[in-house]
Formats: sequence, C-alpha cells, structure tokens
Amino acid sequence: MDSEELLAFLSAVGHAQRIRIITELAPGQLYVSELARRLGVSRPLLYMHLERLEKAGLVVGRLELSDDGKALKYFELAPFDVRLNVDTILAAVQEDASGEGAQHSPEGS
Repeated sequence: MDSEELLAFLSAVGHAQRIRIITELAPGQLYVSELARRLGVSRPLLYMHLERLEKAGLVVGRLELSDDGKALKYFELAPFDVRLNVDTILAAVQEDASGEGAQHSPEGS
C-alpha cells in the first residue's frame, strides 16, 4: 500500500456515515434502496459515500436482476485488514519511493 492508497482508506473511513455503511454491510450484502432505508439517507447521498468506499477498495458493488426484472445494485464489504501504526506509514512512504525510483530509472530515459 502506497501513501495514496493509505490516504484513500483513511479518508473513506474518516466519516461517520461511511462507518455506519460498513457496519450495515458487515453481516452481508444489501441492495442500495434497503441500505438507504436502514441509514435514513437519500440514495444519491448514499451512492456518493459508496463510491468513496469503493474507490478505497472497502466495498464492492454489482448489479443483479430481480425476479420481476428490476435491476438491483448490491454492495458488500471487500475483505480488508489495515493496521495503522508507524510501520504502516513508513511502508507506504517506502512504496512511494520505490515506485518513483522505477519511474525515474535510467532504463526509462
């Protein structure tokens, strides 16, 4: 995980509404309308939060057709395990540095 991925993760979980979404999805997948009802938020607002969580790799969304032909967007948690400590931050910065070194190597010039 580089520093950009670490910041995306921290930003995604750094909001009370997104923590509530993770909590609701912990037992299993839910479709958007059901999740919006449980959280008491509009679907557009929920989609904004889900997009942030999806970009950070914390949730996965997929479309399914119901028996009556309606498209339902389901979301579920993606497996993740992040420990935040000095070592995590140092490793992210090291990952950045190793990525930059590969981009600026003499072979690439």
